Amino acid sequence: MSERTIALVTGANKGIGYEIAMGLGALGWSVGVGARDDQRRETAVEQLRAAGVDAFGVPLDVTDDASATAAAQLIEEQAGRLDVLVNNAAITGGMPQEPTRVDPATIRTVVETNVIGVIRVTNAMMPLLRRSASPRIVNMSSSVGSLTRQSGTAAEQITGPVAVAYAPSKTFLNAVTLQYARELSGTNILINAGCPGYVATDLNGFRGVRTPEQGAAIAIKLATLPDDGPTGRFFQDAGVVPW
Repeated sequence: MSERTIALVTGANKGIGYEIAMGLGALGWSVGVGARDDQRRETAVEQLRAAGVDAFGVPLDVTDDASATAAAQLIEEQAGRLDVLVNNAAITGGMPQEPTRVDPATIRTVVETNVIGVIRVTNAMMPLLRRSASPRIVNMSSSVGSLTRQSGTAAEQITGPVAVAYAPSKTFLNAVTLQYARELSGTNILINAGCPGYVATDLNGFRGVRTPEQGAAIAIKLATLPDDGPTGRFFQDAGVVPW
């Protein structure tokens, strides 16, 4: 594209989201830093700008309809379109999450952010994405959402502990990604799910073995797919993740 590429990353004030914003900014893109906390968002924008990124703040609570609508209006005023949306914002809901002991309210809360929040933001941004010459949507998922891996003999080693809110929320997100891909088939919008791996962030008490920068790599790859790239797929750095 002849004009600067415009991206929005949700949950971009820290961790993987921040590194995704940094990586996209390093490509010369203009990056919207979506975050609900005003101070953390502005601090992230300042840090990104200090690193040479053309960053701008986007107040965004993915659980709120009005917030998503306002975010879309801000981007329209700022850029007139959106080229790339990275749905990164997510929560675990806290542990433990054994199915026999979990509070159903925990599941509702996690799904509201990790699944419904993605739908809410994606639909709010869709008119802006349709104005792009090469629109891309990246849903940050996790291999814990893989039913194939969850049902394998080494599930604990591959997908972590039993987590009836978080893990199924990523399975749900994967299914939602497929539904979008089916609806958008034949358009120029590519949508895929990406797994960052086990990254050390506050989401897991910094127990992960990968850095946020490493975790961001798959999102950057999917955000920069060529026009004939895949859609409706689930990837990690090593390749395709089984559903």
